[in-house]
Amino acid sequence: MGEPQEKQLNIPFEEEASKEPDNMANNLTLWRAKYKRWLDIGFNAFLVLASLSTATLLGELYYKEGGKSTWLNSLVQTVGFPVLLPILFLKQRQENPGSQNDDDNYTPSVWIFLSVYVFLGFLLGGSGMLLAVGLLHLPVSTFSLISASQLGFNAVFSYFLNSQKITTYIANSIILLTISSILLVFQPDDSPSGKGGSSKGKNYVLIGFVCTLFGSAGYALLLSSTERIFRKVMKKRTMKQVMNVVIWQSFFATCAILIGLFASGEWRWVKTEMQEYKLGKVSYVMTLVWNALCWQIYTIGVLSLIMKVSALFANVITTVCVPLVPALAVIIFHDKMSGVKAVSMILAIWGFLSYGYQQYLDEVKLKADLSKEKEESEVSLVERGLSHRA
Repeated sequence: MGEPQEKQLNIPFEEEASKEPDNMANNLTLWRAKYKRWLDIGFNAFLVLASLSTATLLGELYYKEGGKSTWLNSLVQTVGFPVLLPILFLKQRQENPGSQNDDDNYTPSVWIFLSVYVFLGFLLGGSGMLLAVGLLHLPVSTFSLISASQLGFNAVFSYFLNSQKITTYIANSIILLTISSILLVFQPDDSPSGKGGSSKGKNYVLIGFVCTLFGSAGYALLLSSTERIFRKVMKKRTMKQVMNVVIWQSFFATCAILIGLFASGEWRWVKTEMQEYKLGKVSYVMTLVWNALCWQIYTIGVLSLIMKVSALFANVITTVCVPLVPALAVIIFHDKMSGVKAVSMILAIWGFLSYGYQQYLDEVKLKADLSKEKEESEVSLVERGLSHRA
């Protein structure tokens, strides 16, 4: 009777010993997955910062050197989507249809996809047009600082569309960014492009401010809506799905802007603009081509961040351009850095750091919750082992 009892007592210890290598392997796998995810996030964040800064500066260069068409400057934000088609075809060829499970078999109808893409496309086209008008009438540094209000708008839209919690730090971020934008209405006259006399210039500044503010709100709504669509309609969060959204929303936005370009008659200016462009015809074409390419890279980066984290996080990364673009504009375009603009920049950076700290607190809380769940599961396993032994 003694031997069987000894065997029974040794079984749980043998099982625990055999599980140790498995636990180590699982921890290593989780560690690799975690850091791979953050590497992906870091890479996409870099793409967003580099492409958005370059695109904004190229848009200002277009106006500075003789460009006048707001429709054309908004068109370059969407028209570059055909360069993504080869990448989409490669993604489709890499797919393995046999590996799909039952959840992957769910596919919304064509009409749902069409309505989603048309909505996103028109929202993208409208926001792009408003931002192009804002950039025409404002210095690029002022334009960039007002665009920081996009984070505040996005927090509000995410609260209603995606149940985003508005904590004290996020609310502080929204307030600071709002004040930062409002301050710029009272800044000294910087003589941006497109201004005539002083009184006419003030009207242009007001038009630029309002258009930039509404354009930022529209783009914030676009990002929040895209997150909800990924979560509720698309279901599949893959790179192929991101490419589909980028291509189709850009297609419909391009169609809407082309209609505006031809209806306004601005298409007649293109040849004259090219001939009168101060840097030459080749530079005119290259400015538009590189601008279009940068906007497509920016869109892919932003949608990837939405897919991996959230729309609000993607907007926070975009807000990092607040100190970056004005600093580059002072160096490249010799924009004036007035006292009001400097205070506005400090408030915008403070607002960004406030939201960033909230992200840090969320990450710490998530780790604590996961650690607590792990401890509870281990205690449950020990209790089951003891009850089995008894």
